[in-house]
Amino acid sequence: MGTGTSIGRVRGLGAAKEGAHHWWTHRLTAGSNLLLMLWFIASIAMLPGYDYATIQSWLSSPWAAVPMALLIISVFMHFRLGLQVVIEDYSHAESRVVLLVLLNLFVVAAGATAIFSILKLAFTAGAVS
Repeated sequence: MGTGTSIGRVRGLGAAKEGAHHWWTHRLTAGSNLLLMLWFIASIAMLPGYDYATIQSWLSSPWAAVPMALLIISVFMHFRLGLQVVIEDYSHAESRVVLLVLLNLFVVAAGATAIFSILKLAFTAGAVS
């Protein structure tokens, strides 16, 4: 039972040769989640009210809609990376591929729905129904 070559250990390459990239991406999304959530909490706290019209007018600004979309992307990417590790570590080989495909489909569907909602609010602000 070897632990790989010396250069492989130095580069952090595991059996799949993607361990360092996955770890680094997970840490980057964690950092961006922290910054964007701080922005989100501060922005929500400074709103004068929390009714639909106030939120719609807030999200109609690109200064709110763009970071909100980035927050959604970062949160769902971090979610996918974390659950991918759990699935790879704790699921049986027979069901691993199916679970990973379902995870990816769920993340894309939920993220697209959230971004669509943000864009709908952003682009229909002030429109007469």
